Amino acid sequence: MPPPGAIAVPRPLRPAAFKCGPAAGGAGDDTMGRALGTLGCLLLLLPLLPAVPGSPHRLRRQPRPGGRLSGSQAADTACKNRPLDLVFIIDSSRSVRPEEFEKVKIFLSEMIDTLDIGETTTRVAVMNYASTVKVEFPLRTYFDKASMKEAISHIEPLSAGTMTGLAIQTAMEEVFTEEMGTRPASFNIPKVVIVVTDGRPQDQVQDVAASAQTAGIEIYAVGVDRADMQSLRTMASEPLDEHVFYVETYGVIEKLTSKFRETFCAANVCALGTHDCEHVCVSNGESYLCDCYEGYALNSDKRTCSAVDMCEPGRHDCDQICMSNNGSYVCECYEGYTLNPDKKTCSAVDMCAPGRHDCEQVCLRDDLFYTCDCYQGYTLNPDKKTCSRAITSSLITTEESCKCEAIAALQDSVTSHLEALSTKYILFLT
Repeated sequence: MPPPGAIAVPRPLRPAAFKCGPAAGGAGDDTMGRALGTLGCLLLLLPLLPAVPGSPHRLRRQPRPGGRLSGSQAADTACKNRPLDLVFIIDSSRSVRPEEFEKVKIFLSEMIDTLDIGETTTRVAVMNYASTVKVEFPLRTYFDKASMKEAISHIEPLSAGTMTGLAIQTAMEEVFTEEMGTRPASFNIPKVVIVVTDGRPQDQVQDVAASAQTAGIEIYAVGVDRADMQSLRTMASEPLDEHVFYVETYGVIEKLTSKFRETFCAANVCALGTHDCEHVCVSNGESYLCDCYEGYALNSDKRTCSAVDMCEPGRHDCDQICMSNNGSYVCECYEGYTLNPDKKTCSAVDMCAPGRHDCEQVCLRDDLFYTCDCYQGYTLNPDKKTCSRAITSSLITTEESCKCEAIAALQDSVTSHLEALSTKYILFLT
């Protein structure tokens, strides 16, 4: 099982080791055994042979008439590998002939074709080793298949020595670091190593491999030709029948791509179209969860969605009025205010600005309202909007007339009294 903290990758059952060639038929010196072994190899590889002549490295499926895929083909298109931080460690010691090393590079390119490569999906690094170790490129360098395959095509063998333990140690210390592109442990991205070798390690690999597995690194061991099976089993993760592969020659190594495709495959149930989510299907390993578009909430049945009242308190950021709009909302303002360019806040309107009021002469602003007035010499009409010229007259009013009559009567009375006194004074003198 993977070390604690690593995510288990679902895998189909497979035999103890993928093996073909003379060694599969029995004793290598026995002619009949070699023949049976070769026949067994052909039978084992027959399902993997290319369907199109002249295409030796890639298995192609042809769609049925009408362009529709069969059920198994649809499953293939829906099957993507789950995100991995994957490191290939390839043996380029002297025992690996140049043409064989080219086969290893083809195998790596075939593997990349089957992976969902990307910065947020699967990241790949390649290490090359013999008596020394070279990191050809770390996990942070390439996030597209074309660039990655181009870099692989330029890898040159190092020759001499088989320091497998040193290579795994270097992977732990120099490649599986966040500085080199490994994602943080909180991301729960499996860390995987695939070692390809044709010889026996010349250093102590068991303790190093154990340390790597304790650190959460899952190790697959691929042995070719003269590879020592016991060494492969020593470095590989448990269970061994799922982590140890063997092929007789480099000529058939690329056929392992289908095996690793099955190993790293995580069925995308959402892509199969068998879900019953109303809005959004979220793949969750071999199962799925339903989700909703923004502005909607998942109902209690966990499948359907209902629009959320986005104008509930705390959901919107409108300054004055929130208007719900089918899972979204728009902001508006009270009368006398206008919506600002941010479409959220409001500013008071100058109601006496030209074109906003209906006063004939003078507009007097009163907070968010206004009143009308008139120029001097005019009076406001009953409609409180228009004005009329004021009417003036020189005629004496009734009140003024009464006042004049009272004054005149007083004057007459005083005059009469004065005349009477004057008469009495004259008679007294005479």
